[in-house]
Amino acid sequence: MSGAAIQFTDVSKRYGPTVALDGFSLRVAEGECIALAGVNGAGKTTLLKCLLDLVSLDGGRVEIFGIDHFETAARAPIAFLPERFTPPYYLTGRDFLTYMAKLDGRAFQPERVATLFASLDLELAALDKPVRSLSKGTTQKLGLAACLLSDKRLYILDEPLSGLDPRARARVKAEIMALKRAGKTVFFTSHALADIEELGDTLAVLHNQLLKFHGTPGELKQRYAGDSAVDLESAFLNCIEEA
Repeated sequence: MSGAAIQFTDVSKRYGPTVALDGFSLRVAEGECIALAGVNGAGKTTLLKCLLDLVSLDGGRVEIFGIDHFETAARAPIAFLPERFTPPYYLTGRDFLTYMAKLDGRAFQPERVATLFASLDLELAALDKPVRSLSKGTTQKLGLAACLLSDKRLYILDEPLSGLDPRARARVKAEIMALKRAGKTVFFTSHALADIEELGDTLAVLHNQLLKFHGTPGELKQRYAGDSAVDLESAFLNCIEEA
């Protein structure tokens, strides 16, 4: 069995009287590409904040490659792309990528950047433009480029396909598939179940602050529809509506 890239154990989080997570446990194996699915308010954003130590836990434990998530060393193997990616508005694309490389102890590599930009269908002209002038889709791809250039073991991508046009979505999907082939661990969120079925080895369904399901998309369909040919959306609805 592969080692655990991420281990959530009985994680609980409250915001005042509101329960955001209630004893959530999940093991993500190293090299696994897992999607986190759930309706709005299910606790997905809170779970990512707990994982990244952006909020304190009220109970339980999170480990990243066996290290407690609040330790500085636990964040070294992580590349993170937030859903609302907003780099400092006054930087150019080149400034941003250079700064991110410097933070990671790397040099800005023009040839590698040019190759990656071509793979993402991202124009090199974006390097010399202020990020405030870039479209949402271009900004999203710039953030993903920064993640991919970091060459980490674990990629945490929050709605990575949000706001992208069909061609850009295809290019980003191809990059995620390349991460899978390279044996990287990918933990991504998505509201699009078709994307989850295409990209994810497994999915975790979070509902009412609890883990409702963790397994392959085919297993979700078998368990909640009894027919592997049924669509994933129907199985997902049956899962979250189960008493």
